[in-house]
Amino acid sequence: MTKNYRLDHELPEATEKWGWRFHHLGIPTAKKFPTEKYLSHLKFFHSGFPESPFGVEWMRFEADSPIHPLIQQVPHLAFEVDDLDRELRLHKFNVLTLPNEPGEGIRVAMIEHNGALIELIEFKNK
Repeated sequence: MTKNYRLDHELPEATEKWGWRFHHLGIPTAKKFPTEKYLSHLKFFHSGFPESPFGVEWMRFEADSPIHPLIQQVPHLAFEVDDLDRELRLHKFNVLTLPNEPGEGIRVAMIEHNGALIELIEFKNK
């Protein structure tokens, strides 16, 4: 049986077939940014997203942050999905962070695929 591979000009399956929408690229950093916002329950700072025309977000973690160590070290791609629970059931991913609410009306989960980190985001109050 021959496996079908995506051609250079074709979109990834997650966007083309599953309907996921690119949201941001999250990059861990030790650098402090003047526009950082702090999430006290997760013990990390995030910045850059509101100003970035490309959706780049910087993340700086406190030493005792409860965030999974891989997330603190490896950049991730984030995709907006319509139904987070459905996507996790449907695709049987390696889930690093179970669905949670980092902010009001926002649900996220982090998955790992072949060493790459992917964040799935569902917005309730769009």
